[in-house]
Amino acid sequence: MLTNRHVNATGKRLLTVSLALLLAASVAGCAKDRMTTGSLSRADGKRIDQMSSGELHSAANSLGEAYTRNPNDKLTALRYANVLQMNGNSDQALAVMRKLAIAQPKDRSVLAAYGKALAATGQFEPALDAVRRAQTPEYPDWKLLSAEGAILDQLNQAPQARELYRKALDLKPNEPSVLSNLGMSYVLEGDLKTAETYMRSAAQQPGADSRVRQNLALVVGLQGRFPEAEQIASQELAPEQAGANVAYLRSMLSQQNAWNQLKDDDKKKKN
Repeated sequence: MLTNRHVNATGKRLLTVSLALLLAASVAGCAKDRMTTGSLSRADGKRIDQMSSGELHSAANSLGEAYTRNPNDKLTALRYANVLQMNGNSDQALAVMRKLAIAQPKDRSVLAAYGKALAATGQFEPALDAVRRAQTPEYPDWKLLSAEGAILDQLNQAPQARELYRKALDLKPNEPSVLSNLGMSYVLEGDLKTAETYMRSAAQQPGADSRVRQNLALVVGLQGRFPEAEQIASQELAPEQAGANVAYLRSMLSQQNAWNQLKDDDKKKKN
């Protein structure tokens, strides 16, 4: 049987990954550049979250060389840190962003990226400070509101986090990434039914991407409905998305081998 303690531990690990990915999107959105969100190249417009593991490795090598030549180039550093994060090199991504934040302490996109890197390594208090400094109160950014909420959830401040998610939804109604974060907030307290409601709403929105739908699959799996969860996950494995989804699931589930652990718990419950 899955207890709230097990659910909360799993949810916190999953939210950490979701937070890192959300902040990656917010960083690209803040950058004054006409790239596709999260992309590495203006030429092909391919997003980081659409790359296979081999493509991510190649991109990391290429961007690493460019970064070594000019570590103070903002866009190169942001792209390099994003790729390092997707490759699971959180400490290295943090080192890149810390150096850039020292060089450009007032740049909003740099502060947001630095917050992402801090959160990915579990340094939530300084991450919260960085994200708040990146925000402009007179013209709030919904992405940063949602990112701040996700950090507050990690700090066990669910009421404040949900207030921020709702403010973000006021600015961007039915935004799937915010609905998904709101759902994950309920995962953290073990309210999986409410979490699933928000996750399903998120997955049904026109702008929902594979990460949102995989979060739905994971929440369904946390309730022990593994065939349904696997069916939701497998629907994402179209050729053009397979590499991105497999990389995403690998990074998420490697946090604690959650999927296999939950299956074992489910089998024990049935026996």
